[in-house]
Amino acid sequence: MSFSRRRKGTDSSKSQNLRCNIVKEDEKNNLYESPRKESYNSKKWSCWDSCCWFIGFVCSVWWFLLLLYNTMPASIPQYVTEAITGPLTDPPGVKLRKEGLTVNHPVVFVPGIVTGGLELWEGHQCAEGLFRKRLWGGSFGELYKRPLCWAQHMSLDNETGLDPPGIRVRPVSGLVAADYFAAGYFVWAVLIANLAQIGYEEKTMYMAAYDWRLSFQNTEVRDQTLSRIKSNIELMVATNGGKKVVVIPHSMGVLYFLHFMKWVEAPPPMGGGGGSEWCAKHIKAVMNIGGPFLGVPKSVSGLFSVEARDIAIARTFAPGFLDKDVFGLQTFQHLMRMTRTWDSTMSMIPKGGETIWGGLDWSPEGSSFNCGAKTLRNNSINNTDQIPNINLANMKNVNYGRIISFGKDVAEAHSSKIKRVDLLDSMKADMLANLTNCDIWIEYHDIGDHRIKAVADYKVYTAGSILDLLHFVSPKLMARGGAHFSYGIADNLDDPKYQHYKYWSNPLETKLPDAPDMEIYSMYGVGIPTERAYVYKVTTATDCSIPFQIDTSVEGGSEDSCLKGGVFSADGDETVPVLSAGLMAAKGWRGKTRFNPSGIPTYIREYSHAPPANLLEGRGTQSGAHVDIMGNFALIEDIIRVAAGATGKELGGDHVYSDIFKWAERINLQL
Repeated sequence: MSFSRRRKGTDSSKSQNLRCNIVKEDEKNNLYESPRKESYNSKKWSCWDSCCWFIGFVCSVWWFLLLLYNTMPASIPQYVTEAITGPLTDPPGVKLRKEGLTVNHPVVFVPGIVTGGLELWEGHQCAEGLFRKRLWGGSFGELYKRPLCWAQHMSLDNETGLDPPGIRVRPVSGLVAADYFAAGYFVWAVLIANLAQIGYEEKTMYMAAYDWRLSFQNTEVRDQTLSRIKSNIELMVATNGGKKVVVIPHSMGVLYFLHFMKWVEAPPPMGGGGGSEWCAKHIKAVMNIGGPFLGVPKSVSGLFSVEARDIAIARTFAPGFLDKDVFGLQTFQHLMRMTRTWDSTMSMIPKGGETIWGGLDWSPEGSSFNCGAKTLRNNSINNTDQIPNINLANMKNVNYGRIISFGKDVAEAHSSKIKRVDLLDSMKADMLANLTNCDIWIEYHDIGDHRIKAVADYKVYTAGSILDLLHFVSPKLMARGGAHFSYGIADNLDDPKYQHYKYWSNPLETKLPDAPDMEIYSMYGVGIPTERAYVYKVTTATDCSIPFQIDTSVEGGSEDSCLKGGVFSADGDETVPVLSAGLMAAKGWRGKTRFNPSGIPTYIREYSHAPPANLLEGRGTQSGAHVDIMGNFALIEDIIRVAAGATGKELGGDHVYSDIFKWAERINLQL
């Protein structure tokens, strides 16, 4: 019994000690864990964390797929693609090589705005280590590493339009200047590769790279670029048995080469001194791709508020974000200050005024484009039979002539019902500058609140009043632009004033060369809603922000409406409306006219947009988009055939999907 008691007491003591040890152990654990729990609880998962993780996940997947694609045998992607889409068609170069086509005429590429690479030759201390590194094109690494330094070096002098003191940024030379805009994003690479298939190489191909920020004449003043192009073309003709060159300009390069053709004929010191027969002796054909001959409305929104459709939508999803000081970079203000030093942008302001673009109550296009129509894959050569049916009864007439309207009601009302304040009176009034201390100067800070209100009170701007608006809100920019570009329609092309270089890039104020055997092609995409006019509002942000913004809340009210997100769309290639790309070839230069006195044959080649069938098709082989069209098989085939010796008639003449000829009849050019 005593033994049992002792045993019981011992057990009781042990259990008590065990409980004490457990309690102490728990306290010890709590002592260590409580700071952790507090730290975990104190750190909350934010939206920023989610964004970072999402971006990291997308980038990781992208790099993994890219690695997989580059490490697998070349035949596997083709096998997978063919298993999904069926047998692949031969690229144009391979197809035409099988037909027996070989290298013939040398080709000259003229890149457009922003697609050519720019590299640093001299810079400030913040750009140390960047000698001959690309500031534009390639990876854009310096934009992310040192954005303020990058913006400073990409800007030109606001007074001269040339280099700022201590900075020299120059165009990259050679085919690599514009074959790819960035890694994996081709511009000229696909066309170059297909030309190589029939025997072309660097001695028969030349990239006429230039600094696309400068005004056209200033590329000669600073870099002698026009002289270099002239010398290279002469060399290519001389070293290829006297065969004339085929010139292929794209986008703004179309206007640049139009300027070149007048410059090369003009006597020095203003011109190149080649004489009136130079083009006839050296150029077989000019094949213009996506040419903004008569300007683009998108340039107006870019100069007015640094916006286009996509940027306006981004501002809607993140209101005020891009206007704020993010990591030391007030994005829109820096972007406006930088781009307003690029004089080349003014070459694309709409030309011809209301005669071309329409007035308050009319426009050439009317309502013949269905912005909600599905695009068919129908881009075969010389096939215009598969144009989608358009139900005009369901479409509303659009006042495209009103390039900028303040408010949807103003955009749609008859002009007689719009009450407007005279903008010219406001321009004459004293300028009361905005006294707010802003870190980044832009010209809007100098015009004052009453002038900003006057801009909105004028209500609506056509192509005839857009120039007054831009002079009003950006006087320094337009003062420089006025010395290099003109936007009217010539009354008398024999007037000596039109011998000045400011008129040479405007097809409505200059004559084509005396070269009746030369051919001119207008080649562009159609079937994509393209920015044509805008609905604006005055912002209520801080005094240091840009005061005007596209009103993305404005919608047309139906699926087929051409008014979406504050932007009116018309037919085009997503950047250049058909009206601008095709009118000169359809009417202004068609036959012998005052703009084409020697009767150079002109051809329109339209390419109906068809998006890629799947992701494996990349950017597509039937795209009509402004840059992606450079990979369009039908366009590449047309170019190769002409380079190999074919004429426009042998291609089949005009190849038209749009109503460009109908619109041309509504425009009085006094030919």
